Amino acid sequence: HFGSSHFDASHWIQAPCREQPLREHSPKHSPGMFRAGSARLLQRVVRTSPCPAAARSFGAASGSKLKCVMLNAARLDFDGRINWDKVTNAAELTSYDISATSEIRARVEGADIVMNKEFPLPGDLIRSFPPSVKLIAEAGTGYNNIDIEACREKGIALCNVPEYTTEAMGDYAITLVLALSCSLGAQMKALARGDRTYMQQCHLGQLPHFEIRDKTFGIIGGLGYIAQNITKKALALGMKVIASDLPTTPLGMRDNGVEVVTVDDLYARSDFVIPMVPLSAKTKGLVNAAAFDKMKPTAFIINTARGPIVDQDAIVDALRKKKIAGAALDVFGEGSAPPPPLPEDSPLYDVFKEFDNVILTPHIGWQRMEARQRVVDTVAENIAKYARGDAMNINMETGLPIR
Repeated sequence: HFGSSHFDASHWIQAPCREQPLREHSPKHSPGMFRAGSARLLQRVVRTSPCPAAARSFGAASGSKLKCVMLNAARLDFDGRINWDKVTNAAELTSYDISATSEIRARVEGADIVMNKEFPLPGDLIRSFPPSVKLIAEAGTGYNNIDIEACREKGIALCNVPEYTTEAMGDYAITLVLALSCSLGAQMKALARGDRTYMQQCHLGQLPHFEIRDKTFGIIGGLGYIAQNITKKALALGMKVIASDLPTTPLGMRDNGVEVVTVDDLYARSDFVIPMVPLSAKTKGLVNAAAFDKMKPTAFIINTARGPIVDQDAIVDALRKKKIAGAALDVFGEGSAPPPPLPEDSPLYDVFKEFDNVILTPHIGWQRMEARQRVVDTVAENIAKYARGDAMNINMETGLPIR
């Protein structure tokens, strides 16, 4: 059952063919429930099965319910801890842990709703969808992975979940500030390689170790949802927060305690710098060599947004030339659902080994349990609204969110 730390492989349902995933009708399970096991186990089953499609089964009696297919549940439910009851109450759900692009057309056959987490749905694929598909429910904030023009042509509505990860991302940004301020990563690295110097001498020598009160946190693009959450937490810890925004945004102090400054001023004044902007042609490489030249040598760069926003060559050079004091990076590459792993020959691994003040994590900022459950529950609410005939939160004429 949900939350169980153990599993029985017999409760994974394998489809004898991709077009007709089997549903479970065991009397042990009430409608809307399913046995969730390890996503890794399912992947092993998929790889060894002569027919690699595998579906989790939700025994919801259909009645008048809309049919929904989830294309990549393991992106959210990689540990089997997510409760899908609200979704199965709103729709008859068939869920696949992983879907290849070539498998999607067959898997959406007969579905009213396609649920998806960040996986690219290009125009040619959407145009091939059957007439039954009327809604794409993106289980996340960004929807640039979905071809809106193709949705318009097909009369397919679109919805997303704008703020599900705001709290988690705010928590993680502050976690990284605290870790960098006390050289936590450096201490862990030393112990991991068998160096007990810090343990034996009971002090950190020349490693950075300071209070964050009165330190300046610079947030590039600092007026959005996540940035505001980071601001609230930073101010509560006694930090000063400065933010840059569009060139047309008025400068000066805001009522919430944030000072809006130019980006150059932000670089020069900040003890910690974090970009909180979407990835676009304009923001790719935004934090570049010129930006690092403007930062204090005691400053730290944090990136939990999108990898290419911080120029990789520039950050490696900045670390090696000691233009900055350290870095904490949670995102790499341009892909999603999931993003491609950091290449084995990435120079970021080299600087991780070279410098104790570098932290690398595998895009975990959004992955806290509550955030993942929140996005699933909110998708269920969107499905229920659609079933009632309510408007979705994306304006299909403009392609913009409806606030």
